[in-house]
Amino acid sequence: MKTRYKGILCILCSAFCFAIMNTMVRLSGDLPSIQKSFFRNVVALVFAYIVIKKNKESLKCQPGNFKYLIIRSFFGTIGVLCNFYAVDHLVLSDASMLNKMSPFFAIILSLMFLKEKVNLVQGLAVVIAFVGSLFIIKPTFSNMELIPSLIGLLGGFGAGAAYTAVRFLGQRGEKGSFIVFFFSAFSCLVTLPFLIFQYAPMELWQIGTLLLAGLAAAGGQFAITAAYSYAPAKEISVFDYSQVVFSAILGFFFFGQIPDVFSILGYFIVCATAIGMFFYGKKNKS
Repeated sequence: MKTRYKGILCILCSAFCFAIMNTMVRLSGDLPSIQKSFFRNVVALVFAYIVIKKNKESLKCQPGNFKYLIIRSFFGTIGVLCNFYAVDHLVLSDASMLNKMSPFFAIILSLMFLKEKVNLVQGLAVVIAFVGSLFIIKPTFSNMELIPSLIGLLGGFGAGAAYTAVRFLGQRGEKGSFIVFFFSAFSCLVTLPFLIFQYAPMELWQIGTLLLAGLAAAGGQFAITAAYSYAPAKEISVFDYSQVVFSAILGFFFFGQIPDVFSILGYFIVCATAIGMFFYGKKNKS
């Protein structure tokens, strides 16, 4: 199987896993986003450690990669915290779409830091996608969801920066399982002090729900790490938008959520831009 097709398959699996994760996070109830993040990352940490040991891989990073792992982990943690906050305060599909601005941020950051070429069409696509995101954010002072929406968009930037670092680390020979392990350990250490001093008591069903969220996150993390290691963001990122479809379906069945007209228009603009960019890249390549 061509590496590009492997990347597509991995990114579809990742989208479904992250939609399940967001649903479980919302179902876990009124808990601090940092606390939810900790439990999500503990499961991913254990999962990654088991995979590393099973494959007899090293728990040491490749020479010169430590600082890039820190960068990936920092922005990944910001992305997770902002996304969880948005999931708790917005319609599930809105939160997912704002997080799915990450591929467009990844393209911009890939241009800046990885020196991957971005032409005029791709640049326009980023601008149009941002306009589409404004229909979801609805930036008016009377909009009570403005702050959660902006935080959700910041989460998309954090994820885009993290995936750019994943792409770079993959090119430098870092194993995907170790990238996930390092990120999960970093996030757990960063959020642990909050958990110790401001822990919110949880019932057994909440713990179970968050553990399921962590399990889904681990699957999504491994899949997305593999996807961006197999192929550049500009070739496969369009398939990441399937998460919005998964989230809309899950949001309707679990929470009775129906996106408003402006949000649906925003979905259409962003998804249509991503699809158009994908086919433009395919035509250019051929």
